[in-house]
Amino acid sequence: MELFKRNKAATAVLAVLACVGVGAWIYQLMGGLAVTGMSNGVSWGAYITMFMFFVGLSAGGLIVASSASVFHIKAFKRVAMPAVILSTVCICLAGMFVLIDLGGIQRVWRIVTGPNPASPLVWDICVITCYLVINILYLHFMRKGAERAVAMVSRFALPCAILVHSVTAWIFGLQIAKEGWFSAIMAPIFVASAMDSGLALLLIVLSALNASGRFKTPKELIASLAGLLATCIAVDAYFIFCEVLTMGYPGAAGAETLALMVAGPTAPFFWFEVIGGLLVPFCVLVFAKNRAKTGLVVGASVLVVAGVLCKRVWLLFTSFIGQNVAGAPGVMTADGWAMAGSYAPTLVEAAIIVGVVSVGALGFMALASRLLQPAAEEETVPAATSRTSAPELEFDPQVA
Repeated sequence: MELFKRNKAATAVLAVLACVGVGAWIYQLMGGLAVTGMSNGVSWGAYITMFMFFVGLSAGGLIVASSASVFHIKAFKRVAMPAVILSTVCICLAGMFVLIDLGGIQRVWRIVTGPNPASPLVWDICVITCYLVINILYLHFMRKGAERAVAMVSRFALPCAILVHSVTAWIFGLQIAKEGWFSAIMAPIFVASAMDSGLALLLIVLSALNASGRFKTPKELIASLAGLLATCIAVDAYFIFCEVLTMGYPGAAGAETLALMVAGPTAPFFWFEVIGGLLVPFCVLVFAKNRAKTGLVVGASVLVVAGVLCKRVWLLFTSFIGQNVAGAPGVMTADGWAMAGSYAPTLVEAAIIVGVVSVGALGFMALASRLLQPAAEEETVPAATSRTSAPELEFDPQVA
C-alpha cells in the first residue's frame, strides 16, 4: 500500500475521522433520526444532499472512462483506470448515505421483500446496484487487460452512468407537490452537473497522483480534459438558465420559489454555484493558455465541485421552505401543527458525513495503490513502445 506509506500523517487523520464517524453513526442508531436536524417538515437533509452529490461525482468519472472505448477517444484510455476507481468509490459512498438516511438499517431487508415498482426510489436502488456491478466488472477486466471485455462493458457503462443520475433526478422531478422539483428538465440538469463535477474531481485526483509520483498524466491530456470540462460547465449553465427563466417569467407559483432561491435562505448557495461554480471556472478554462497551467485547472475544478455541492443544497432545501401544496394542513412537529419546517445539520450528521468521506478517501488510496501502474514502471517502457503509443493523442488540446 504505497500511498499509505507515503502519506502516513494523512492516513492517520483519515482513519481517526472514519472512527469518529462510525461512533456517531452508532449513536444515531441508538437514538434514531431524532439526533439529526431532520423532522416531519424537512424529511431529507444533509445525507440526501451528499447522496445526490456523490452519485454525480461517480457518473462523471465512468462517462470519461467508457468514452475511451465507445467513442474511440484513445487519449482517455490513459486515465480510464483512475476514473473507474474514483467512480466505484463515489457510488459506494452514495449508497452508504442512503443506508444511513434510513435510520433503522436493521429494516433494510424490506427493500428486497416489499419493493414498490411504481416508486422512483426503487428504480434508483436497482440502477445503483447495476452501476456498482458494472464498475467492479470494469476494474476486473482492465486489471486483466481484457480489451474486448472492457469494450463490451463500456457499451453498458455509458448509458448506465447517464441513467443512474437521471433516475436520481426523477426522485425529485416527479413530485408534483414540490414546485422547485417538479420539472421536465430535472434529469438533464442532474446529468450536466454530474459531468462537470465528475470531470472536475477527476482532474483534481489526477493532479494529486501526479504530485505523489504514483501515476503520471501528461499535461496535454489534463488540458484536453479541462477543455471538455469548460464545455460541460457551459451546458450546465444553459440548463439552469432555462429552468430559472421558466420559473420566473410567467410570474406564477414558480416565481415564488425562484424568489427564495435568489433572495431567501438558500440564496448564498445559489449565487455561489452560479458565480463561483459556473461563471468563474468557465472564464478560466475557456482560454487554451489557462488550460495548460495545472494550478489554474485544479483551482477551477475545486470551484466546480464546490459549486455543484451548493447546487445540491439549494435544489433540495428551497422546496422545503414552503408548504407542499396550497391549502395543505401542514405536518406534525414538537410544537404542534406547522405549515413548514426548518433544518440545520447537527454535529452528529457532520461527524457521520466527514467519517464517510474519510472512508472513501482511504478506499481510493487502497485501490489506487493496488491497481494503478506506478510512474516508475511507465518510465521503463522501451522507446519503441513509447513511439508506438505516442500518436494516441489525435488532437491538439491547446487549440481544442
